[in-house]
Amino acid sequence: MHDNYEMQDGSEVDQRDGVIGFIGLGQLGLPLATNLLSAGYALRVYNRTASKAEPLVAQGAQPALRPADAVASGGIVASIVWDDVALESIVQSKGFLAQLGAGGVHLSMSTVLPETSKRLAALHAQHGSFMVEAPIFGRPEAAAAHQLWIPFAGPERAKERVRPLLQAMGAQGIFDFGEEAGAAVLVKLAGNFLISSAGYSVREALAMAEKNGVDPNAVINMLTSTLFSAPIYQNYGKRIAEGNTPFGQSKIPLKDVGLFQQTAQQVGSPTPVAGLLSDLLRSDMGNA
Repeated sequence: MHDNYEMQDGSEVDQRDGVIGFIGLGQLGLPLATNLLSAGYALRVYNRTASKAEPLVAQGAQPALRPADAVASGGIVASIVWDDVALESIVQSKGFLAQLGAGGVHLSMSTVLPETSKRLAALHAQHGSFMVEAPIFGRPEAAAAHQLWIPFAGPERAKERVRPLLQAMGAQGIFDFGEEAGAAVLVKLAGNFLISSAGYSVREALAMAEKNGVDPNAVINMLTSTLFSAPIYQNYGKRIAEGNTPFGQSKIPLKDVGLFQQTAQQVGSPTPVAGLLSDLLRSDMGNA
């Protein structure tokens, strides 16, 4: 049996998984973990820079000195780290898989190559545990507002076990892409490629309008309330109309477009637009 306890608002929190591990407290990881605490989950948190865990520890989270210390045997540990190398270093770190053990679930929320996800999922299986991939669409403010979109993939029973956590972290929608490792991160790479494409297309369109004497704010207001009434066009359009580059100094778009190119090239799929985007992103970062 597992126990439930009642929150102040009268809702119940399922305690079947005990303390949840959480690894990676960057710009997105911190609000995700904060949401879990607010939902009533007990957390044991790890970050390479330990000071980033202090706000969560002040709210009742337990600090961990290494990744394996965040893991409860047979429990759930979530991770959201920068890249493939960082994710592999966690999974391969001393004691991580052994501590996770039979039946344990690693909820991997990082954007990585599908091949990396497949390899690590197989490694988990060798130890009797499961990996569910669930990369996130949404900025930190969207996490705080519970407005994230999340594709996920992995073993069915493991997905159902982590679904309540994804909802508590801030998902407004969760999309199931089956059991095969790599599927959800493929969706994430495709989505991020389209976001980058939209950002630069909007910049080019508004520059043309402005140089011809038309107010770019009026242009983007009309287009994003009619033909292009989607959050990506609306949010980035406003930013660009105000004179900013689409993505500022963020290194994430360049990293993820690179992953998109690698993934496409492995199956012989051409990437002429992605190649151009890489050049534009490098130029913007170099000129800022």
